[in-house]
Amino acid sequence: MRLARTGERGAERPVVVAEDGRLLDLSVIADDIDAEFIARTLPGLAARIAAGELPEITGAGARLGAPIARPGSIVCIGMNYAAHAAESGAEPPSDLVVFLKTANTVAGPFDDVALPPGSEKTDWEVELGVVIGRRASYLGSVAEARAHIAGYVTANDLSERAWQIERSGGQWSKGKAFPGFSPVGPWLVTADEVDPDRLRIRSWVNGEPRQDSSTADMIFGVDEIVYRLSQFLVLEPGDLILTGTPEGVALSGRFPYLAPDDVVELEIEGLGRQRQVVR
Repeated sequence: MRLARTGERGAERPVVVAEDGRLLDLSVIADDIDAEFIARTLPGLAARIAAGELPEITGAGARLGAPIARPGSIVCIGMNYAAHAAESGAEPPSDLVVFLKTANTVAGPFDDVALPPGSEKTDWEVELGVVIGRRASYLGSVAEARAHIAGYVTANDLSERAWQIERSGGQWSKGKAFPGFSPVGPWLVTADEVDPDRLRIRSWVNGEPRQDSSTADMIFGVDEIVYRLSQFLVLEPGDLILTGTPEGVALSGRFPYLAPDDVVELEIEGLGRQRQVVR
């Protein structure tokens, strides 16, 4: 299933996007696509759709918001593609590099991106996002992880590199938590429809290719990430994990950082495409 949220910011309506593009109204059975929905309603949703419980709505031209409403936590994995670690001047990590973003960084997949005041080093990062479906704490094995995943999203882990690196104080979140710095969507695609280990992942700036890789090149795969995270923090339904970005970002020195009126596009196979204009 593909789940989405349509409407103006703060007033989005949850919907199911049918295979033929029709929008089915989730608001008749759920207030939003949030932790409560993911934990309690999503497991039986397919049967309710098959039973015809969701009426069709007209949403042509409506804004798409992020397909999840304000995750409780956004947990990010850094340096998770060897080539990206190399272009950043770092050795591939032997364990997870973890940092956090605030929930209010989440934005819709087509919302404009506002540069922070004085920013000269804002960068793009296309990433596979993992949405947690069941509480995960001290999992006993990597094999247990997949059962705790609700679905997957396309995400842009926007980063202001001067704040992240030059003013970091030893932690990256200063450069990661500006308003709108986590565009998500267009859809949340349920886990039963996705093989997260072999997805093409790409980005463009002003129509020029930047990143082109596969999630098969991740140092730590999705299941390994969920398992390892569960050993030192509790993952709750609706939490979002960003799994790292491949090579091809401005930090490499091969491309300029983002400037006003630039257009960033990102796509992950099967999970949809984003487009943001920089303001």
